[in-house]
Amino acid sequence: MLDSLLLFAVSLVANTLSALAGGGAGLLQLPILLFLGLAFPVALATHKLASVALGVGATLKHLRSGTLNLRFSALILAAGLPGVVLGAHLILRIPDQWALLALAILTTGLGIHSLLTPELGLQAIPRNRAGWRLAAGALVLFLIGVLNGSLTSGTGLFVTLWLVYWYGLEYKRAVAYTLVLVGLFWNGAGAAALAAQAGIYWPWVPVLLVASVLGGYLGAHWALVKGNRLVKRCFELVTLLTGLSLFIKAF
Repeated sequence: MLDSLLLFAVSLVANTLSALAGGGAGLLQLPILLFLGLAFPVALATHKLASVALGVGATLKHLRSGTLNLRFSALILAAGLPGVVLGAHLILRIPDQWALLALAILTTGLGIHSLLTPELGLQAIPRNRAGWRLAAGALVLFLIGVLNGSLTSGTGLFVTLWLVYWYGLEYKRAVAYTLVLVGLFWNGAGAAALAAQAGIYWPWVPVLLVASVLGGYLGAHWALVKGNRLVKRCFELVTLLTGLSLFIKAF
């Protein structure tokens, strides 16, 4: 019971922050699963499954607000899902330390870039929506999908910043796309692929699912109410903390 209460509290905080920042739930949720005794592959598969519920909670809020464009959503899914499945099959072949170090450098760089660009993502400036620029953006989404399927945390943050930087979305809308499409569909595909290889620890799944749905809904609500500046600051905080955590794990 104490383990379940601790897991619920940590997961609720992690998923609320993730719903505000557009990723990073694994910063807290995966380590607590490892701390409570799960092997890494099982903890990763269980975390991915719980992240699907984060997408459910955010979807409930964002669909009611009419935030998402169906054609743009289809692009993100078509580009990213094949990469997620590929990445989930590659993870067992990549040395953990190399993977964690690469992800730490990339994640920290995202936070620093956003900090050094004060106006980035505060207003929507649509761009790169046709021709080779659209295809180039989709290719990057595919590569992020590979990372999402193979690594533990931070890849939702990559999607959020790419949607802001390349396609010109404001942070609030980019986070909505990330939570719904990455949280619900990318993580769902990754969880299924990893579960087939490593299995899931089912006794803790109900606790994680409740915390994820509630955290996703609360974070999405505050993002819609408070606006882009709060979301941008949460994004920067979570990316820097995630990067630091990954550096510590790598060494």
